[in-house]
Amino acid sequence: MTEKDNNLNASFLDHRVATYKAIAGLIPGFGSILSEVVGAIIPDQRMDRLVKYIKILDTKVQKINSDLLEIAKQNELAIDLIEEGFVQASRSLSNERREYIANVVANGISDEEKNYADSKYILKLLGELNDQEVIWLRFFLHPTFDGDEEFRQQHQNVIEPIATYIGADENILEKKDIQESYKSHLERLGLIRSNYRIDKNTGLPKFNHQGVPEVSYRFVTPLGKMMLKKIGLIDSANT
Repeated sequence: MTEKDNNLNASFLDHRVATYKAIAGLIPGFGSILSEVVGAIIPDQRMDRLVKYIKILDTKVQKINSDLLEIAKQNELAIDLIEEGFVQASRSLSNERREYIANVVANGISDEEKNYADSKYILKLLGELNDQEVIWLRFFLHPTFDGDEEFRQQHQNVIEPIATYIGADENILEKKDIQESYKSHLERLGLIRSNYRIDKNTGLPKFNHQGVPEVSYRFVTPLGKMMLKKIGLIDSANT
């Protein structure tokens, strides 16, 4: 990146930060908090991340009804949501992640029910997931073999089951454990739920050779669907 590009991006960032402060109607005390956050993340590569995020957020905020923006700027929960978006965007490593964050913030501001706290909660949950776990969450919306073929093909490298076998090398076993840990993490956060295989004779769950209940299938919970909607991976028609 040339010095000219750096200057242009710095100017763009300064202008847009000022714009979002105005949109949010930040009072002096709150405004200083956002200034400190932005000032702390401008050095090195993080400024570039923030510039990319604000450009994405800008296109979404421009589509929001001005009345809703006026309501949001009077609400500290909305301001808190915007600030959290800046913080998470400064750590983002992909455009997909920046898109997710911007969608949560923009959807939160445009929510006519003004559930800013719910959007902040979803944003915090998103911050606990890596990009692979987001893909797995979306996968479990249509977990059947004939479901959502386009999505499956696009993310085959992530959702392809890793099979283990007697004599499998350590690398395969580690990858299998990581893949399973993604699913367990989603379940611990309440975003998916497991349905277990039942022994017809005993009526009790079946257990594998490791003493773990065998999963028949997993499905997305209402909270998981809410997250997928907020981050823009599904719309209301998919609920």
